[in-house]
Amino acid sequence: MTAPTLPARYRVAERRGETHDTVTLALQPVDQPIPAHQPGQFTMMYAPGIGEVPISISGTGPGAGLVQTVRAVGAVTRALCAAGQGQMIGLRGPYGTHWEVDRAAGGDLLIVAGGIGLAPLREALLAALGNGARYRRILVLIGARSPAELVFGQELGGWRRGGAEVEVTVDQAMEGWAGHVGVVTQLLGYADIDPARTTALICGPEVMMRLTARELRALGVPAARIRVSLERNMRCGVAECGHCQLGPLLLCRDGPVISYDVAAPLLAIREL
Repeated sequence: MTAPTLPARYRVAERRGETHDTVTLALQPVDQPIPAHQPGQFTMMYAPGIGEVPISISGTGPGAGLVQTVRAVGAVTRALCAAGQGQMIGLRGPYGTHWEVDRAAGGDLLIVAGGIGLAPLREALLAALGNGARYRRILVLIGARSPAELVFGQELGGWRRGGAEVEVTVDQAMEGWAGHVGVVTQLLGYADIDPARTTALICGPEVMMRLTARELRALGVPAARIRVSLERNMRCGVAECGHCQLGPLLLCRDGPVISYDVAAPLLAIREL
């Protein structure tokens, strides 16, 4: 068993480009079984000789271990995105709380994603589609900067065929784009939400999550049935360093996924 602060070795089994700066890696463990995890949890991904960063798990695959989607925004993530098939990287975890997608069983599951925020939600959606009979509706609302910035664009058709109602909006349209243009909260008007039966999972930029949750509350969705995934500066992953503190919470342990009734008063304080 690997110590919680020592990365385990993983080999890149497959690499798929999503956008110009975002890559999905299928990772196979070298020295241990594939670890158990839940949709919404994260790992600390280590680029040898450079450092490590927290990245949410975006799925699993037969024989592929963990699937993680990384956007190149710094030295570590650029190195991870550049990793080719067969290259070795390090992983610690999985850590943190999860989406508790089963809570939506018998009702409507609403997934709202902004940009790379779709990655932490992807496995929750796939789990729901795999048990589609348990849900009355599965709705997916996606916002992206432009069509070229849409992650998992090649999967949308399969999600629709699997039973999900998928709507996409972009901030800036490109030639040939015939879909929605505008912020993702505008899609809530197309969703015909039944607030008494809806469980919402939201991930994206913090301002997007606040506004989306606020709109859902105004529609009558209870705060306890809205879950958000929060980002802070996670360094240890095991609730020892304190860098990911948000008020009384340490998000690597108490998050990243928390209910909006807990998150709302914390997000209202700008200094936090």
